[in-house]
Amino acid sequence: MSIVHDLIAANRDGVRKGLPCFCTANAHVLRAVLDHAAETGFPTVIEATCNQVNQEGGYTGLTPAQFKAWLASLAADAGVPMDQIIVGGDHLGPNPWRDRPIDEAMDKARDLVKLYAEAGFTKLHLDASMACGGEPNPSFAQIAERAADLCAMAEAHAPDPSTLIYVIGTEVPIPGGEIDEPDALDVTSVDHFQRTLATHQEAWDARGLDDAWTRIVSVVTQPGVDFGHSSVYPFVPDRAQPLADAIVDQPGLTFEAHSTDYQSDEALAALVDAHFFFLKVGPELTFRFREAVWALAGLAAASEYAPPADVRAVLDQAMRDNPKHWQDYYRGAARDVEALKTFSYSDRIRYYWSEPNVAEALAALVSSLDAHPIPETAISQAVMGLPFGALTSDPNALITGHIQTSVRRYFHAAGHR
Repeated sequence: MSIVHDLIAANRDGVRKGLPCFCTANAHVLRAVLDHAAETGFPTVIEATCNQVNQEGGYTGLTPAQFKAWLASLAADAGVPMDQIIVGGDHLGPNPWRDRPIDEAMDKARDLVKLYAEAGFTKLHLDASMACGGEPNPSFAQIAERAADLCAMAEAHAPDPSTLIYVIGTEVPIPGGEIDEPDALDVTSVDHFQRTLATHQEAWDARGLDDAWTRIVSVVTQPGVDFGHSSVYPFVPDRAQPLADAIVDQPGLTFEAHSTDYQSDEALAALVDAHFFFLKVGPELTFRFREAVWALAGLAAASEYAPPADVRAVLDQAMRDNPKHWQDYYRGAARDVEALKTFSYSDRIRYYWSEPNVAEALAALVSSLDAHPIPETAISQAVMGLPFGALTSDPNALITGHIQTSVRRYFHAAGHR
């Protein structure tokens, strides 16, 4: 993890250096991220959340060991050595079981962290902030004690605990995104940040986790960024300046910013300048993926070689048949909900790409476009912004390239060029 510590030291010295964290389990997106890693050699953080990947399979159907093995296979195909990839776990704690009594939920959380550590995940965000089983919202001290409990599990079960780095704190939306459009965003106060840090250090001290404490590299705070279904809340550097000043007094620490999707390039760079070293991004990546697929599906539908099933219609039917991933999020008139199902920034459509009939329809689309290339002039219209001389009729290359517009801008904002 020396590269992380070196970059953090540079960031704290005022150099614009940070790391994007790509939080996704979409195979097409992961291949695009890994192709970029192979091309650039940049250290690349890829993360899974507690809801995506856990001992019960999460919504991907994968355990931590299975996700890590799958990622290693994709990396090998892309020609990326795994020591270039920093594999992380996000919001590791009782969240998937928060409807259960706290003792039961924490038992599940301990097993979750154990499996992530055993599988070789090395960047662990420990988050025990949520109330469980109808209990009152936990206090600062209770959150810290539960997080220390989880840290002890990771230290006990990692193949080499010295390679672990930790992120604490949770001033962010719940895993999976906002349910409602936020009305306003409060930047984390300096007092809240300092209380989080103090109570966590006391809890680590009480458990004798002195060495693990030195490997805490970042604290999750809210810099005032988020997105709803149709709105993006931009970063305002002046509002976060007190936080940026406060972190300088804490040796070796930085901030982690969640929900940075859809921020402008300038805002992302300003976040890094304010010591928000880790920039988490997820839905933006699958939003770009969906844009590319929609463009290609439109081209195919207009050709005489259209595949038998339009992937757009197949996805719509999958969402109707299994609405659990979006029905509690999208509200309003039926016409508005229909638009949000496809075009919302929260991108709830991302949960359906791995369904067998959807994957089959997408594969048929790609196969059709491979066998019957679309003229470059039509591609230029459908996938706008491609420079002349760089147009391609390869559907996979078009999808990858569109996703990489986001991958590249995050690395640029984090000082990697």
